[in-house]
Amino acid sequence: MVAGFVEFEFDLPDALLNSLIGVLDNMQNAPLLPGEVGAIPDAQGVYQLSLNDQVVYIGKTDAEAGLKRRLERHSHTIQHRKNLNPAHVRFKAVRVFVFTAIDLETQLIRHYGAKGPVPWNKSGFGSNDPGRNRDATEMKPEGFDSLYQIDIDRNVDLDFSQVKTVADAFRLLREILPYTFRFETLGRGGRQPHPELHGAKIQLQQKQYTTRTLIETVMAHLPKGWQATELAGRVILYREMHEYPYGSVIARS
Repeated sequence: MVAGFVEFEFDLPDALLNSLIGVLDNMQNAPLLPGEVGAIPDAQGVYQLSLNDQVVYIGKTDAEAGLKRRLERHSHTIQHRKNLNPAHVRFKAVRVFVFTAIDLETQLIRHYGAKGPVPWNKSGFGSNDPGRNRDATEMKPEGFDSLYQIDIDRNVDLDFSQVKTVADAFRLLREILPYTFRFETLGRGGRQPHPELHGAKIQLQQKQYTTRTLIETVMAHLPKGWQATELAGRVILYREMHEYPYGSVIARS
């Protein structure tokens, strides 16, 4: 013991984590809907999603990705899914001004996971399109896409006034669907639709379509050899005739 001196060590990571848990536990959640999410700033922070009052996902984002953009993406993802009512998914978001070097996401998952599983973490929820090489791969039964498969029989709201070709129709559909719709492309970076999609002229009536009925209608204008396939979390369309072990054929030209 030295007179007039004492050592003090402050556990900043633990203090921040405990304070953040207190904030999350005591705040009200809100529906994961565009109108609610739109008021959230694009700032760094952490957030949690709950389904029927069970915490199902915990995420962290920096200022570049932004809480608003991340939550908007998740709000989009939960649309048009079987066994999932978007109105039952709610969120809590906390802007954190200083992250330091703390892995808040892992620590929060560990904390809330002690009370029960946080099932959407590491389930593929919010992931990007896995790409062509994974189209024949079986989905994990506990994965998000397996539990809540896409519903291609939901109505889609599209303006067909500028649609002149099959490529136009498919690009328009890809923009509005809340899941991946991937079709065959060519050129650098695969940005240009296949020439047969460009060359197939089409005139669509301005009426209500589902994803399925629109694809069936458009496919009738393509040359023979095209196939649209529904997988658990995406729709793909290629110049092929192939039976996918974990998919079903929507239509063939």
